[in-house]
Amino acid sequence: MVPLASGDFFEIDGSVMEGGGQVLRMSAGLSALLARPIRIVKVRAGRAKPGLKSQHSSGLCLIRDLTRGQLEGATIGSAMVSLRPGPLTSGKFTADTQTAGAVCLLAQISLPCAVFAPGPVSLDLKGGTNCDMAPQIDEFTEILLPNLKKFGVTVEYDVVRKGFFPQGGGNVNFFIKPLKQLQAVILKDPGKVEKIYGWSFVAGNLPLRVAEQMTEAATNYLKASGCDDIQNIPINIETYKESRDCCQSNGSGIVLVAKTSTGCILGGSALGSSKLSSHKTGVKAAEEFLEAVECGGCVDKHIQDQLIIFMALAPGRSELVTGPLTLHTETAIHIAEKLTGAKFTIENCQDNNRGWRIICEGIGFTNKYL
Repeated sequence: MVPLASGDFFEIDGSVMEGGGQVLRMSAGLSALLARPIRIVKVRAGRAKPGLKSQHSSGLCLIRDLTRGQLEGATIGSAMVSLRPGPLTSGKFTADTQTAGAVCLLAQISLPCAVFAPGPVSLDLKGGTNCDMAPQIDEFTEILLPNLKKFGVTVEYDVVRKGFFPQGGGNVNFFIKPLKQLQAVILKDPGKVEKIYGWSFVAGNLPLRVAEQMTEAATNYLKASGCDDIQNIPINIETYKESRDCCQSNGSGIVLVAKTSTGCILGGSALGSSKLSSHKTGVKAAEEFLEAVECGGCVDKHIQDQLIIFMALAPGRSELVTGPLTLHTETAIHIAEKLTGAKFTIENCQDNNRGWRIICEGIGFTNKYL
């Protein structure tokens, strides 16, 4: 391959703020959409093991394929990556981390591009579906996607097979219909919790009793919490063992979801671990769930950063009331402003002592192919 010329690349410092994969995913996705060549240096310099991991390399290759672009440096351990995107394309695309690298992070980097493609996009993604340091697939499909639908984004999916660390082996298909333009979103009233539901599951050789213990621990913790926001709300957690056809590796997890009177969807989750009893796993999910409900926000801490790119691309004013901003969210805002020119403002909610308001004047990005 002919080396990419260096003169016209916009340089991104991969060590800024959270200094991890968020910088990489945001930068690559926006580079593809805006047809703006980028060079990312000091890739994941803020991590104990800096440089690209398999899931990051796979995500960058997926962006290259979606745009018929040119990519340099996307090898494991690389600290510098250059991307010159071509025109967005539609069709079927495959990415495989070859490890337990997170499928949801592959979807995260590619979804904005798929939304503005010339036609329908099918993503066949392989790796880990339920992993540490990434959204569980159940959170992605049951919490993130309903929130993205408020922007007009339509995504269908098929969880063919789940995969846990360290074996991986998960497989999820996503089907995305392109849009002419996103809708601006105003999410400033969290409303009252009306429904609490979720899933507690085991796979592989783990007994169903592990899932039952997680359900019992989470339910008891929520009922004993004294949280006024969830008093007298029934808690419905589906408890089950994945079939061998749907998952061959050992793993467990629990995801809790709240739906409010204003249509807000937020939640909390935990993954099972050999270092954590099933009881403590259930309690951990319940604690995270309560944090989301009590923070006064319309989304939980794992969703807030994933909405930033869509707020930046939407037309006009979008507004999101959330709990304390995570470093991932602050990083997403930094990269979005740097690459798109969208303007973000952060305010303390005067009418809600528990929340913060993220205001964005988006650029109104338009799909030139439709």
